[in-house]
Amino acid sequence: MALGSGIFLIVVGAIAAFAVDDAIDGVDLAMIGYICMAAGVVAIVVSLIANAQRSKTTHTEVRDEHVDHHRVEG
Repeated sequence: MALGSGIFLIVVGAIAAFAVDDAIDGVDLAMIGYICMAAGVVAIVVSLIANAQRSKTTHTEVRDEHVDHHRVEG
């Protein structure tokens, strides 16, 4: 999920930084675009690190069997 979100942020940021020529008073769209692109890169890196750690995890099943040696037969 974070990988797709990161790609989306990079695309939206690139559009805001490079393709939009409109001006909004008090808002720098290029800077918002750069911030979105940086956040997208961070999201992708975090996603890749989390997936790498998840694949290195091993699972071990522990079975505990109780044997009663004090049972009297007779």
